[in-house]
Amino acid sequence: MVKFALYVPLEAKSGKEEEVAAFLRAGLPLVNEEPGTVAWFGVRLGKSSFAIFDAFPDEEGRGAHLSGKVAAALMARADELFASPPQINKLDVLAAKLP
Repeated sequence: MVKFALYVPLEAKSGKEEEVAAFLRAGLPLVNEEPGTVAWFGVRLGKSSFAIFDAFPDEEGRGAHLSGKVAAALMARADELFASPPQINKLDVLAAKLP
């Protein structure tokens, strides 16, 4: 059962919108290597607004993700791609439906 999640809203710098979209698409293969990440979504909310949402069965999975390759790449490119630093919001999942 999914009990924990992360929500990371991202605002692309002007002119970097498609680079952010490509960055999120490129993250999927890295996340697929994380057994503790049950669900991961890179989404576009508007022209320059994006977000990452991911879910985990336990704190260990969430912690592994936060110290993993996608998080490292996100922080390494934050100044280049985003209008402000990514804000990582830790969530408790109250209800979920997954395949």
